[in-house]
Amino acid sequence: MARQLQIRNVPESIHNWIDDEREQWKLSKQEFLLGVLERVFQDETQPLLYDRLPLTSEKTPASLAFSFVDIFAGIGGMRFGLEAVGGSCKWSSEWDKHSQKTYAAWHGDVPTGDINEVDPKDIPDHDVLTAGFPCQPFSIAGVSKKQSLGQAHGFECKRQGNLFFKLAEIIEKKRPPVLLLENVKNLRSHDKGRTWQVIRTTLMDLGYDVHAEIVDASGWVPQHRERIFIIGFDSKVFGKDVPFDFANVQPPEGLSPILKEILDPNIEEKYTLTDHLWQYLQQYAAKHKAKGNGFGYGMANLEGITRTLSARYHKDGSEILVPQGRGKNPRRLSPTECARLMGFSGKFARMRGHQSGDLPIVVSNTQAYRQFGNAVSPVVVEAIGHEIVRMMRWQMEKHNGGCLIKRPLRARKVMP
Repeated sequence: MARQLQIRNVPESIHNWIDDEREQWKLSKQEFLLGVLERVFQDETQPLLYDRLPLTSEKTPASLAFSFVDIFAGIGGMRFGLEAVGGSCKWSSEWDKHSQKTYAAWHGDVPTGDINEVDPKDIPDHDVLTAGFPCQPFSIAGVSKKQSLGQAHGFECKRQGNLFFKLAEIIEKKRPPVLLLENVKNLRSHDKGRTWQVIRTTLMDLGYDVHAEIVDASGWVPQHRERIFIIGFDSKVFGKDVPFDFANVQPPEGLSPILKEILDPNIEEKYTLTDHLWQYLQQYAAKHKAKGNGFGYGMANLEGITRTLSARYHKDGSEILVPQGRGKNPRRLSPTECARLMGFSGKFARMRGHQSGDLPIVVSNTQAYRQFGNAVSPVVVEAIGHEIVRMMRWQMEKHNGGCLIKRPLRARKVMP
């Protein structure tokens, strides 16, 4: 039976501090005080206030302190976006050694390797599970390549496609209140819709209210890049019919970004196509045009947006060529320009102390092109993150100031 604790003669200044902080985090006075005491009880070596609820830090109205894990992390596009709305990354996983190198340089820690070798119980508890699970088995380019080689694709691709079921196992064991998953647009249409049906049904059977939408990043960056984002809310935490609305995921007001804004005025000559490569691309495009096909290079409009940057960009850069005026061959984008094209610049670079606005490229150009072509745009994740935070606040208010996660510890409630 719980015993009561009464405290008398509390100074007015402390009363005011408690009221201000508990109102900010939508907690009752009892929940707030128990959370502070529980923090001290758990670990006397830690600061007084719980690290997932930095009570003395300033937060923007659209942010909220929450924790997340970053699975199939790539170079951390999801991480940047969620940190921008108050998230704190507790754990990450990425098998590719080159992506690990970039992730470590940008985020300060090396992700765990192959997710197949991870026991779910070793993953820290978290509020949001985010995962850009492998897309090649479902992408148009990936499916075409595998079919041409006589290989399986989708869920039949044991090396990559079945990783979704490993993800489902983690979700089942860890029960994160919120899921944020990302994949290629073709996921919905792959195998006549059967692949998407399996994914959606699996998440629903696990007890999640599922929302999915294809979002084009062109409102945030000068690139046509459509990706499907899948949001799941644990029905045991949020209830059913969560009012998450992709209509609220909108780019900033004002003029849309254009390509020339992210280009370097002084670019190295090595990015200009050789005469041999430029002639080959023109002949290749002419040959397929004569056959009625749409294959060919893509000359970008400096006043508009580009095609979708893909992982194959390192081969010849043909999908996004930058014109350089009459009499000069076009060029490909530099890795730094690709980073900007994806949204890995500006405030995200400054978040890591790079006042120039650009993050360092720490791998070869070939690997950098592959990484950006496979990445998720952090600015889009940030916009989606704002709507997720809105749902978290809605959940807390619905439960009269309760917490997002209420995990008992020694039969006592802990602060989130």
